[in-house]
Amino acid sequence: MMAASRNQRSEQDPLIELSGVSKTFINAAGSFEALKNISVTFQRGEFVGVIGKSGSGKSTLANMISGIDHPTRGKVFVEGLDIHAMKESDQARWRGKNMGVVFQFFQLLPMLTLVENVLLPMDFCDVYQPEDRIDRAMYLLELVGLADDAHKLPGSVSGGQQQSAAIARALANDPPIIIADEPTGNLDAKTADAVYDKFENLSGEGRTIIMITHDPEIEHRLSRKILLFDGEMIAPILVRTLPWLLRPDLRELGHRLEFHTYARGDELDMTGNLSDQLVLVEKGEIDLLFKKKRKEKAVAVSSNAFFAGSDIVNKEKLKRFSARVTSESARVAILPWAEVGKALDSIHDGHERFQKYLRNFMMGDSKAVDEVTGVIE
Repeated sequence: MMAASRNQRSEQDPLIELSGVSKTFINAAGSFEALKNISVTFQRGEFVGVIGKSGSGKSTLANMISGIDHPTRGKVFVEGLDIHAMKESDQARWRGKNMGVVFQFFQLLPMLTLVENVLLPMDFCDVYQPEDRIDRAMYLLELVGLADDAHKLPGSVSGGQQQSAAIARALANDPPIIIADEPTGNLDAKTADAVYDKFENLSGEGRTIIMITHDPEIEHRLSRKILLFDGEMIAPILVRTLPWLLRPDLRELGHRLEFHTYARGDELDMTGNLSDQLVLVEKGEIDLLFKKKRKEKAVAVSSNAFFAGSDIVNKEKLKRFSARVTSESARVAILPWAEVGKALDSIHDGHERFQKYLRNFMMGDSKAVDEVTGVIE
């Protein structure tokens, strides 16, 4: 019997939700914590990259979402369903209908033709009428440019063609979720781009794509990225605002974040209790107000930007400002300057570049900010 799903769900609810997921492996050498208290959601139609170096926990995270492996602690919900509360046989059938998985090494059965490989998920899950399955398999192979190779064995086509066939197989049962674990790791750059194009198109059709990768070239294609380091997820607000800092430093800064919510009209005391703090805007809008003679200049700060207290800003005339919430509410993350300063020490000219960013941003020169950010990256 399948586990019950949460009641009264809406389209705005996350499609996938991980809550406090940890995974510990135990072997003869002792225990190893591959994932550490991961809480994250995925929405419908997102193209999300899970990025990190080898051993960071990427594939383990994918296995938690797909149900291939079980968390040591925490829960995984898909459309409100606790997938790890199912019996294994029910879970396998559920996964076949709801998730398509694309592996780095294709995992096509070598004794079956490409079209037979695509037919397998439909046969296993008894999806579509038997007389319609061959037409659907051929349609999917045509979709990925393999209609003329449908009756060839995997070993007689190229690596890129095998990966395209694996994508067709993942789509066989029309799943809302595609999990791709390093799908381009064995492909040349041109073929990898073609595979990325296919995933972008699938995301545009409303499917949720979760791609496990360490390839920085894909980042500009993603709607969002999740950074893993040593089994921990780096706080999303840091990924969006300070991506140019080193990942070990981002992880440590995540431990020091403090979140605060303000209402419209609230003022942030940037010359008092926040004078030595960095303020990262997670949601909402805040105006920075500068007095110049008798006039007042406002610079709007919105989501995924940051500004600093007066003790951090080098330029004297920028120290004389106030900050006021102009949206219905604003949620910000606060970081102590001492910790940010340590992270900047790890980057060549980190402090100078950071000050240049602050100076240009707080003066409202967005073009200059883009140039500085590009230099830092």
